[in-house]
Amino acid sequence: MPLTLVVGNKNYSSWSMRPWLALKKTGIAFEEIVIPLDRPETRAEIFKHSPSGFVPTLKDDELTVWESLAICEYLAERFPDARLWPQDPSARAIARSVSAEMHAGFSALRTNMPMNVRGNLPGKGRAPGVQEDVNRISAIWRDCRARFGTSGPYLFGGFSIADAMFAPVVSRFVTYQVELDADTKAYVNTMWADPAMAAWIEGARREPWVIEKSEL
Repeated sequence: MPLTLVVGNKNYSSWSMRPWLALKKTGIAFEEIVIPLDRPETRAEIFKHSPSGFVPTLKDDELTVWESLAICEYLAERFPDARLWPQDPSARAIARSVSAEMHAGFSALRTNMPMNVRGNLPGKGRAPGVQEDVNRISAIWRDCRARFGTSGPYLFGGFSIADAMFAPVVSRFVTYQVELDADTKAYVNTMWADPAMAAWIEGARREPWVIEKSEL
């Protein structure tokens, strides 16, 4: 029985994007269920798949995993050949650290620049605290690339869960045309051109649903 990943709208659901990219990178075929968010029936539809009432949710036979980073960790263990974490212990520790920081932090950026893949919103969302988040994220990316990225174009050379965790930020930087230094912009371009990311973007552009509060 193939894996099933339940996600929200690709245009808006940043948390869904993360494990979807990681699952794509395993090369394993999977079924996808998209539940439109912010609609009267959304909560009831999600509860059919997730005990938390939130997406994303991964279903693997009788097992249900319902949190983004937990899904990514499960995929790393389930499909070790995909090398979703760096093999080097030091690099892996830093990759986990920056992934956890992304998971828990940057609330100003998230709140004021909601993910909107189809959007073109230059100058929007410039609220207090946002630039500090941008600066910290840029510093993380530069440090990871300088220390661990010599073998490839991603944060730790090859694609990892850390890249999946920061992918929605890449999308935000494009949508809101955030001014970035050259190294940060180069990483944004790498991720935007990544085949799995491009597939998600194309899916978002084909969706008919609009969430007005995320259109600013």
